Amino acid sequence: MAVIVASDLDRTLIYSAGALALTMPDARAPRLLCVEVHEARPLSYLTETAARLLTELGDAAVFVPTTTRTRKQYERINLPGPAPRYAICANGGHLLVDGVSDGDWHRRVLARLSDECAPLDEVRAYLAEHADPVWLRKQRVAEDLFAYLVVERELLPEEWVKSLAVWAENRGWTVSLQGRKIYAVPKPLTKSAAMREVARRTGAELTLAAGDSLLDADLLLAADRGWRPGHGELADAGWTGPAIAALPERGVLAGERILREFLKAVRAGS
Repeated sequence: MAVIVASDLDRTLIYSAGALALTMPDARAPRLLCVEVHEARPLSYLTETAARLLTELGDAAVFVPTTTRTRKQYERINLPGPAPRYAICANGGHLLVDGVSDGDWHRRVLARLSDECAPLDEVRAYLAEHADPVWLRKQRVAEDLFAYLVVERELLPEEWVKSLAVWAENRGWTVSLQGRKIYAVPKPLTKSAAMREVARRTGAELTLAAGDSLLDADLLLAADRGWRPGHGELADAGWTGPAIAALPERGVLAGERILREFLKAVRAGS
């Protein structure tokens, strides 16, 4: 039986140095493997145990990296195990097949965005006008699909994010705060839609998913079983669902636990 494992990457399977959450004594800290280098600097890690588990998972199931990252940002990541046949980038805006974006899928996504929500230019203009230079560091557009801000989190007023979310909701967009980034994403742009397309193409009878942020909620609900770590937007909100396990682990050890759960479910399903 074909099984799809669609997993978010950042703060779910891989972690920046600031997100590792290594609370144990240094001598007991897990050995880490760097899986992303950017501008000659190590950027993202998983534990060596997680690397072994991910390799086993890639041999046992259709592993689908599922990320809000752009294609260029995703291509910086060098995961252990077999190269994934499918990957979901730009929050579902691009479905990669053997590393190449599927043109038919992308055109379908663009048609939905045009029909169902306010244009990107309107959102960009609002962000440019209302973001405060006191806490704003960068404003970016990803793949001409959605926008995000890089902010100083300590200076960012919580009420500003809530106000942005209300404004965006009325225009068919959603807002997600992840670390130092505020994402504004069209509601029809979803990881779950792309996962369903991979399931259709592969004939998968079981879908498994994991994620930590608001942008992963639709993915988790669409899967037959899902897991979320003990950190992130979903954990902070106490969010869960009928087939979703809320794990207690936080940081890089949560990534390891998620991979163990994936493998157990794959083996049980097979």
